[in-house]
Amino acid sequence: MFDTKVALIVRDDLPGWQRLNVTAFLATGIAAAAPDALGLPYVDAAGHRYGNMLGQPILIFQAGLAGLQAAQRMALQGQLTIVPYVFSMFSTGHDEANRNAFLAEDPGNMDLVGLGLRGPKKAVDKAIKGLALHP
Repeated sequence: MFDTKVALIVRDDLPGWQRLNVTAFLATGIAAAAPDALGLPYVDAAGHRYGNMLGQPILIFQAGLAGLQAAQRMALQGQLTIVPYVFSMFSTGHDEANRNAFLAEDPGNMDLVGLGLRGPKKAVDKAIKGLALHP
Protein backbone atom coordinates (compact mmCIF):
# COMPACT_ATOMS: atom_id res chain seq x y z
CA MET A 1 0.00 0.00 0.00
CA PHE A 2 2.88 2.39 0.75
CA ASP A 3 6.03 2.81 -1.33
CA THR A 4 7.88 4.15 1.69
CA LYS A 5 8.49 2.91 5.21
CA VAL A 6 8.99 4.77 8.49
CA ALA A 7 11.07 3.19 11.25
CA LEU A 8 12.12 4.67 14.57
CA ILE A 9 14.97 3.01 16.45
CA VAL A 10 15.46 3.72 20.14
CA ARG A 11 18.41 2.61 22.24
CA ASP A 12 17.56 -0.32 24.46
CA ASP A 13 19.40 0.85 27.59
CA LEU A 14 17.42 4.07 28.16
CA PRO A 15 14.90 4.54 30.96
CA GLY A 16 11.28 4.43 29.80
CA TRP A 17 10.73 8.19 29.95
CA GLN A 18 13.78 8.81 27.75
CA ARG A 19 12.64 6.20 25.23
CA LEU A 20 9.27 7.93 24.96
CA ASN A 21 10.90 11.37 24.71
CA VAL A 22 13.27 10.26 21.95
CA THR A 23 10.42 8.52 20.07
CA ALA A 24 8.34 11.69 20.15
CA PHE A 25 11.18 13.86 18.85
CA LEU A 26 12.05 11.39 16.08
CA ALA A 27 8.40 11.23 14.94
CA THR A 28 8.19 15.03 14.71
CA GLY A 29 11.42 15.05 12.71
CA ILE A 30 10.05 12.54 10.21
CA ALA A 31 6.82 14.55 9.87
CA ALA A 32 8.80 17.75 9.29
CA ALA A 33 11.08 16.09 6.74
CA ALA A 34 8.21 14.45 4.86
CA PRO A 35 5.17 16.76 4.90
CA ASP A 36 3.81 14.82 1.92
CA ALA A 37 3.38 11.83 4.26
CA LEU A 38 0.91 13.67 6.49
CA GLY A 39 -2.73 12.73 6.28
CA LEU A 40 -5.61 15.19 6.46
CA PRO A 41 -6.74 16.78 9.73
CA TYR A 42 -9.26 14.83 11.79
CA VAL A 43 -12.80 16.15 12.25
CA ASP A 44 -15.20 14.71 14.81
CA ALA A 45 -18.97 14.32 14.42
CA ALA A 46 -19.53 17.73 16.08
CA GLY A 47 -17.29 19.43 13.50
CA HIS A 48 -14.31 20.03 15.83
CA ARG A 49 -11.04 20.03 13.90
CA TYR A 50 -7.99 18.20 15.22
CA GLY A 51 -4.42 17.93 14.02
CA ASN A 52 -3.20 15.60 11.32
CA MET A 53 -0.79 12.67 11.67
CA LEU A 54 1.41 10.66 9.36
CA GLY A 55 -0.80 8.72 6.99
CA GLN A 56 1.27 5.54 7.22
CA PRO A 57 2.34 3.23 10.04
CA ILE A 58 5.46 3.91 12.06
CA LEU A 59 7.38 0.85 13.24
CA ILE A 60 9.42 1.25 16.42
CA PHE A 61 12.53 -0.85 16.98
CA GLN A 62 15.09 -1.09 19.75
CA ALA A 63 18.82 -1.60 19.49
CA GLY A 64 22.06 -1.13 21.34
CA LEU A 65 24.52 1.55 20.33
CA ALA A 66 26.21 -0.74 17.78
CA GLY A 67 22.85 -1.53 16.16
CA LEU A 68 21.99 2.16 15.89
CA GLN A 69 25.38 2.98 14.39
CA ALA A 70 25.04 0.16 11.85
CA ALA A 71 21.54 1.35 10.91
CA GLN A 72 22.87 4.89 10.49
CA ARG A 73 25.65 3.70 8.15
CA MET A 74 23.17 1.74 6.02
CA ALA A 75 20.72 4.65 6.01
CA LEU A 76 23.44 7.02 4.81
CA GLN A 77 24.35 4.60 2.02
CA GLY A 78 20.69 4.21 1.08
CA GLN A 79 20.16 7.99 1.05
CA LEU A 80 17.23 7.73 3.45
CA THR A 81 15.72 10.59 5.39
CA ILE A 82 17.50 10.32 8.75
CA VAL A 83 16.47 12.04 11.97
CA PRO A 84 19.16 11.56 14.65
CA TYR A 85 19.11 11.94 18.43
CA VAL A 86 22.41 11.71 20.37
CA PHE A 87 22.92 11.22 24.10
CA SER A 88 24.36 14.71 24.71
CA MET A 89 21.05 16.23 23.57
CA PHE A 90 19.50 15.07 26.87
CA SER A 91 21.51 17.76 28.66
CA THR A 92 20.44 20.67 26.44
CA GLY A 93 17.41 22.86 26.85
CA HIS A 94 16.55 24.08 23.37
CA ASP A 95 16.82 23.36 19.66
CA GLU A 96 19.94 25.42 18.93
CA ALA A 97 21.80 23.71 21.77
CA ASN A 98 20.66 20.32 20.37
CA ARG A 99 22.10 21.17 16.97
CA ASN A 100 25.38 22.28 18.57
CA ALA A 101 25.56 19.05 20.60
CA PHE A 102 24.94 17.06 17.44
CA LEU A 103 27.57 19.01 15.49
CA ALA A 104 30.15 18.20 18.20
CA GLU A 105 29.66 14.43 17.67
CA ASP A 106 32.25 12.33 15.86
CA PRO A 107 30.44 11.47 12.58
CA GLY A 108 32.03 8.02 12.52
CA ASN A 109 31.16 7.15 16.12
CA MET A 110 28.05 9.03 17.22
CA ASP A 111 26.61 8.30 20.67
CA LEU A 112 23.18 7.67 19.15
CA VAL A 113 20.13 7.06 21.32
CA GLY A 114 17.64 7.21 18.49
CA LEU A 115 17.19 7.32 14.72
CA GLY A 116 14.16 8.06 12.60
CA LEU A 117 14.31 6.65 9.08
CA ARG A 118 12.04 7.12 6.08
CA GLY A 119 12.49 6.08 2.50
CA PRO A 120 11.83 3.30 0.03
CA LYS A 121 10.73 0.11 1.81
CA LYS A 122 13.67 -2.01 0.65
CA ALA A 123 16.23 0.58 1.72
CA VAL A 124 14.66 1.00 5.17
CA ASP A 125 14.43 -2.79 5.55
CA LYS A 126 18.13 -3.06 4.74
CA ALA A 127 18.99 -0.43 7.38
CA ILE A 128 16.93 -2.10 10.14
CA LYS A 129 17.82 -5.70 9.26
CA GLY A 130 18.29 -7.77 12.39
CA LEU A 131 16.78 -5.22 14.79
CA ALA A 132 13.98 -6.20 17.14
CA LEU A 133 10.64 -4.45 17.32
CA HIS A 134 10.24 -2.49 20.54
CA PRO A 135 8.08 -4.46 23.00
